[in-house]
Amino acid sequence: MQQSYAAVLCVLAVLGLEAAAPGECELTRLLQDKLQYEMRLQYMKHYFPINYTVQVQYEEVLRPSNITRLRNGTVSEAALRYLWFHVSSQAVLRIREVLPEKHPSWKYTQELCRLFDALGKEYSEYRQTDVEAVVADLVKLVHSAGAESRRKPVRPKALLDNCLKVMRMLYGAPC
Repeated sequence: MQQSYAAVLCVLAVLGLEAAAPGECELTRLLQDKLQYEMRLQYMKHYFPINYTVQVQYEEVLRPSNITRLRNGTVSEAALRYLWFHVSSQAVLRIREVLPEKHPSWKYTQELCRLFDALGKEYSEYRQTDVEAVVADLVKLVHSAGAESRRKPVRPKALLDNCLKVMRMLYGAPC
């Protein structure tokens, strides 16, 4: 079993594709289960006021079109997954910031944060200097506190919709 796994990794390395680690795959499967449409609809739309928005930085909205553009710019898959992790975990934190502890969505966002924390341990070996400059710059912008003027209103459900779509793009083939 281990020999066949090693052989697959070697083939992927030869092809220039970067396989996701088994821990990443398992955590993204758990995230995908938590991000089912019904749950996103209930916790991020029905439990919020009509047309409620969260203020996020422009860089905190990662759409599939952004990933396609970066892929065409020859950014590696590992760097794209690293970017997705930082943007998505920051988006969940932004949503959580506006929720009081007794809000019906509090436990749901807490579970999402727990899964992103576990995924963060998988990415703890990455450093911003290990990824392409464009990705490192975007991650810095996502985590910068001084970008208050570069904010836009986004619905909480839209943030999680984008999170799921991009996750499927990045983890569909390797997992």
